Amino acid sequence: MTQTDSFLKGKHILAVDDEYDVLETIQEILEQARVDIAQDYETALEKIVQTRYDLAILDIMGVNGIKLLEECVKQDIPAVMLTANSLNPGSLMQSIKKGAVSYLSKEHLSELDSLLDELMGEKSKGRPTWKILFEKLGNHFNQRFGKGWKNENRDFWDEFEKNWEISKGIQERLRHKKNIIDKGI
Repeated sequence: MTQTDSFLKGKHILAVDDEYDVLETIQEILEQARVDIAQDYETALEKIVQTRYDLAILDIMGVNGIKLLEECVKQDIPAVMLTANSLNPGSLMQSIKKGAVSYLSKEHLSELDSLLDELMGEKSKGRPTWKILFEKLGNHFNQRFGKGWKNENRDFWDEFEKNWEISKGIQERLRHKKNIIDKGI
């Protein structure tokens, strides 16, 4: 991405994946940002706790990405789940419930910069990132998961679609905000 007004320009990002070639690709694609990498849970956790990142990109499999997501939420680091092997409705729902700001297939890795730029730009304006993701990649999910894939968990998806801006993930993030917890909200 060569735009000068990119949201990603100058941002500090952590990319976590057990496959080094994926990490190299992420670094190349996100050349406008400063990208730290980690190939395992322990290294990633140490970096999350010790460094203030603008964004984390977490593989679900191989590095315990869901557990790392929980740590990112505690540290108020927006996290995007990136997966190939765990691309399924269950991991998508779990990512939403645990507080991820997005969920991307490694099939879309070549578009990572433009997708993240748009998602995080919208997030910075207080707009719901999940709505944008489903507008952009909804057809991809439908093709991968099959027709009617949301029907198995209809209550979750109905509630989710009614509350784009107050999703379960945002609620989870708010539970870790000290200034909100202190107010008893």
